[in-house]
Amino acid sequence: MLETVLKRFEEPDEVRVFEKGKFELVRIEGMTIGRATYEPGWKWSESVKPIAGTETCQVAHTGYVISGCGHIVMDDGEEYDLEPGDGFYIAPGHDGWTVGDEAFVALDFTGMADYAKSS
Repeated sequence: MLETVLKRFEEPDEVRVFEKGKFELVRIEGMTIGRATYEPGWKWSESVKPIAGTETCQVAHTGYVISGCGHIVMDDGEEYDLEPGDGFYIAPGHDGWTVGDEAFVALDFTGMADYAKSS
């Protein structure tokens, strides 16, 4: 029998905190959904790289921008801006950072089980 499951990010299953950011995770029926909050000045290569141990982010992201703006640079040099209302897929192999003086907040539906997680 299938059940209805309701979860709120105000009461996440797990919170991962790192320099200038945090990731709140909720797990629903085998799926891990993350809410990323990256403060002004956050940059993956400065805040998460030491945790991940890779030169660039090797996690695929599929998500939706709630607020704030972000900038992505792929390993091949392609660049993208992320703004509120954007749905996105970002392949592994990228760096990213918050743009401006407002926190970047996004939901992420893929690859979150191990993102910013210490080994």
